[in-house]
Amino acid sequence: MRINLPTWLTLFRVALLPVMVVVFYMPFQGHNITAAIVFVLAAITDWLDGYLARRMNLTSAFGAFLDPVADKLMVAVTLFLLVESHPSGGWSGIVMAVTAAIIVGREISVSALREWMAEIGMSAAVKVALVGKLKTVMQMVALVVLIVQHEKVATALRLYHIGEALLVIAGILTIWSGLYYLRAAWPSLRDEAARPQAGHQD
Repeated sequence: MRINLPTWLTLFRVALLPVMVVVFYMPFQGHNITAAIVFVLAAITDWLDGYLARRMNLTSAFGAFLDPVADKLMVAVTLFLLVESHPSGGWSGIVMAVTAAIIVGREISVSALREWMAEIGMSAAVKVALVGKLKTVMQMVALVVLIVQHEKVATALRLYHIGEALLVIAGILTIWSGLYYLRAAWPSLRDEAARPQAGHQD
């Protein structure tokens, strides 16, 4: 199998994840900013590999499989880090954990939905919508703010709460976009569910 440039960028994004985790926990001054830079670099490769694949016509089955996996790993790993290292308990910690669970749960659900739709030849019905892109941008900005500020709550509480608020908004958009995809796929799901029933009527 020949690996093209966009796929190498996607593999590089996956390789950056353990680097970000290690840096996130390393005890040196500025480790949080360094972890945020690694995250931003991974996010840039997410945009760049898709751009190059379209611009240079370098799409591949392996790249199409790996790209969404890398995206979801990046978001899930970062959310786990932030929930585990949340500086305070109470409602703030609960909101962070619930929002992370919603985002990760939606990613798993939509991935399964897209896989099933692809199996029946209806993948175009669940293509990425504008609300999904808006959710991704909001989510990335929120995660960068939270990575940078996760150890500075005492001195930058307002900025940290801004990051939390942006993540909650991303969570709401996550539900909205998930319902959008479910609505697009619902006719196929309904028809598929009706087939076994029709076979038992006689």
